[in-house]
Amino acid sequence: MKRESGILLHISSLPSRYGIGTLGREAYQFVDFLNAAGQTYWQILPIGPTSYGDSPYQSCSIYAGNPYFVDIDTLLEAGILEPEDLEGAWWGEPGRVDYAALYYYRLPLLERAYARGKELRRTEFAAFRAANPWVEDYALFMALKRKFGMLPWNQWPEKAAARDPEALERYREELREDISCYAFTQYLFYEQWDRLAAYAKEQEIKIIGDIPIYVTMDSCDVWMNPELFQLDESRSPTLVAGCPPDGFSEDGQLWGNPLYDWPKHEQTGFAWWVERVRAAARFFDVVRIDHFRGLESYWAVPFGDETARNGKWIKGPGMKLVKALGEGVPDVDFIAEDLGYQTPEVVQLLEDSGFPGMKVLEFGFYGENGDYLPHNHVVNCVCYTGTHDNLTLAQWLDTESEETVGKAVKYLGLNQDEGYIRGMIRGAMSSVARIFIAQLQDWMELGAEARMNSPGELSTGNWSWRLTELPDEDLAEEILEMTRRYARTGEPTHA
Repeated sequence: MKRESGILLHISSLPSRYGIGTLGREAYQFVDFLNAAGQTYWQILPIGPTSYGDSPYQSCSIYAGNPYFVDIDTLLEAGILEPEDLEGAWWGEPGRVDYAALYYYRLPLLERAYARGKELRRTEFAAFRAANPWVEDYALFMALKRKFGMLPWNQWPEKAAARDPEALERYREELREDISCYAFTQYLFYEQWDRLAAYAKEQEIKIIGDIPIYVTMDSCDVWMNPELFQLDESRSPTLVAGCPPDGFSEDGQLWGNPLYDWPKHEQTGFAWWVERVRAAARFFDVVRIDHFRGLESYWAVPFGDETARNGKWIKGPGMKLVKALGEGVPDVDFIAEDLGYQTPEVVQLLEDSGFPGMKVLEFGFYGENGDYLPHNHVVNCVCYTGTHDNLTLAQWLDTESEETVGKAVKYLGLNQDEGYIRGMIRGAMSSVARIFIAQLQDWMELGAEARMNSPGELSTGNWSWRLTELPDEDLAEEILEMTRRYARTGEPTHA
């Protein structure tokens, strides 16, 4: 078998001159860093266009890429943009993503790229649109949002919201240039992504990508397929997604996404889900299904509630969906994000699926969570020091109780000579888990300022951390040494 390891760093967290990480030079340099460090995986978060709360888990399309990730320098080099196009733009402060600045300055810049590039890339752009019919619906959706003042689609004029064929035909003609511009931006994203993915493959780096279990209410996906969701006659949700009170939030987490009408999905053989995973597999080598436990049963909260406390558990599709995905997209590797409230049924679903689940080291030192401690791991799992939703290790060690940290010190043999953070990484890397993933923040020993997300909180700090420069060769060598020590370079080992 192979023992492997990787690093979690979202594209938005890469350094760049333009306020957010992109698919440009720094992404290639990070692939080089991973290769030099002996890593075989680069894990990222969802890559769709962000909407509510700037969260990558709230996207308006399951197919589209985030326009903020389109690299500006690449467009300058190609002559699609000129230096004067950037005059007056402001990208925010170093080290944070300023999403407001991106909205005001990046999107008009992409419009200028379209104005010049539609002729320079006429043939390639036409081929992209022909090969990706989804882009026409997405581009129309975005053009209509713009026309109607960015209102949610269920607040548009009736004929637009209901997708009246004659009305849509009129809008397609009226908004032809806007539609073409949104489609061109996707052409640029896909072109840049494909080049980066090909480079990662050359360097033997596999990309783990995330798909949120739910989609956003104000999305092209719900607008196109309202019958697949639990909506009332006014096209409002009847119940919305969330999770019950837990260690992250005493009120639970109210995500607000519309819930699936699973019987309708089953009637179609889960065709929408198969297409969704097929689309994700076009980007990623491994697909991580966020909130996997929601496939067994999901927390349904009455629409309009201000917290998730009054939700209830409702049975999900379980193995019916898993089998449909296995038959419809047979060559995809999955990781199941099985964290959260566990039941025997969830444990059984994970076992029946054959997907590796997740073990987060930080969780192992709370209460009776012994399953998260390395001596209880199984081979078919992915061990994490922490995820994007967790405290960084430095923050965890600084803020957890003396008793909790004491458990880690005793269990892992932490000491000042090695350093507590390095000791926790060592303990996780020595797990029997086939794959080990650490946040780059933990390798760099960064604190609270580098936390990616605080679940259940609407904060401008969420999703905004980014590097000002990439880590150096010394860190790559240190990671490589530990990776070799625990036989995680991807070379075959004895069983």
